[in-house]
Amino acid sequence: MTSIQRQAQALGEPTRYAIYTAIAEAVGPLGVAELADRMGLHPNAIRQHLARLVEAGLIVESTATPSGRGRPRLLYAPDPNGRDRWGHDGPYEELSRLLAEVVATGDRPDEVGRRAAARLRATDPGPAPSGDAVDDVTRAMARQGFDPVTRRDGDRAEVVLRSCPFESAATTAREAVCTLHLGLADGLVAGTGVTVDELVAHDPTTAGCRLRLEVDDPDAPGGPDAHSARGGSDAHVDADRRAATPRRLTLRRLPARPR
Repeated sequence: MTSIQRQAQALGEPTRYAIYTAIAEAVGPLGVAELADRMGLHPNAIRQHLARLVEAGLIVESTATPSGRGRPRLLYAPDPNGRDRWGHDGPYEELSRLLAEVVATGDRPDEVGRRAAARLRATDPGPAPSGDAVDDVTRAMARQGFDPVTRRDGDRAEVVLRSCPFESAATTAREAVCTLHLGLADGLVAGTGVTVDELVAHDPTTAGCRLRLEVDDPDAPGGPDAHSARGGSDAHVDADRRAATPRRLTLRRLPARPR
């Protein structure tokens, strides 16, 4: 059975489809209690449906920030690789909005990417910060559909992006799309002890792009929320400084394609 067939089968049950729609249309991740209240179902019934949706690759599960005693609650958000198949905004809808913003404002794609990262932090906090900024940005890229894996070497880290959710667009407008996501990555680590050094972009059809990071201060508090917690003029000065500092985009030569 293909992934699309598994997803279609999972969504064929009306209650499960309603739960998926609630998660897909929510501003941020939802927990079992919230879904049980919305659906008027027992939490155990909700958990069974959520398990099927996770198994089908329609939603992703994460852990909320611990608060008090007991286990931290689980949160659920749509899997970015499956959203646009089932009537909800997916990666290409978001990409089209960002490219339209580039055209409308005249700003560089990396500047638009940084703003998109700020909006993402405000509306989709994702799982609890781990205290490790490299791990947090890796998880954020995973939620965007890049299937990342991290390699570390002292104060440097390399995030290998094993999937490109924008393959078709990146093949046509590679520099614009890759620069946009270089800015997105830079915005995701803003305010942490990590700096984006370079994005080495490979053939989008085979993926394997390398996002190279430098850990400026291993003792700095990690996670994208560190930036959102800062306020006042310092936050604006930091944002201006980052926007003025160029990050490197290296485009690897594409193989010759048959005509």
